[in-house]
Amino acid sequence: MAEPAREELSALAAIFCGPDEWKVLSRSETDGTVFRILTKAEGLKGADVPLELVFHLPLNYPSCLPGISVHSEHLTRAQSMTVKEKLLKQAENLLSEPMVHELVLWIQQNLRHVLNQPDTGSGSASCTFATGTIVDDGLWLTLVHLDHMRAKTKYVKTVEKWASDLKLTGRLMFMGVPDSSENLQSRCGLKWKEMQREND
Repeated sequence: MAEPAREELSALAAIFCGPDEWKVLSRSETDGTVFRILTKAEGLKGADVPLELVFHLPLNYPSCLPGISVHSEHLTRAQSMTVKEKLLKQAENLLSEPMVHELVLWIQQNLRHVLNQPDTGSGSASCTFATGTIVDDGLWLTLVHLDHMRAKTKYVKTVEKWASDLKLTGRLMFMGVPDSSENLQSRCGLKWKEMQREND
């Protein structure tokens, strides 16, 4: 990592010295440094919006842009993506100089204006993902396929705990490739006759 980047990290640690404001998440000689800054900025209604900004400084930073991730319980997924895009656009103007503190200051001063722009999805607009699926801003769908479950009861409890901790809602489905109706019933916990009725 370049000397300006090391100096910037030291300065950021001194600036964001409040409880949980600053945390280094990882350091690597090959991948650079990843850290988190917790801050607040004025939102649309004038209230402070807590922001979690995660920056990834690659080894050749500040000659290249940092990776940026934006999270907030008060922003929709589309709004978070817009904030990230605006931060990266602002970063392009600061290329080749340490920029993280400038970016944090910029979003603290401009979050309300960024959210007020029509392309942030603050209304009922939708967000298009790379797969072409259109999803409402506040709702998104993820399908996870896991294999080789050995202890179903323990597995279900673990997944339910994760979902509860992450405040997720949804369904847990078990599917298999049956050799017979008996195998399907034991793997999926469904009665074969009910399955047949649904398929007819």
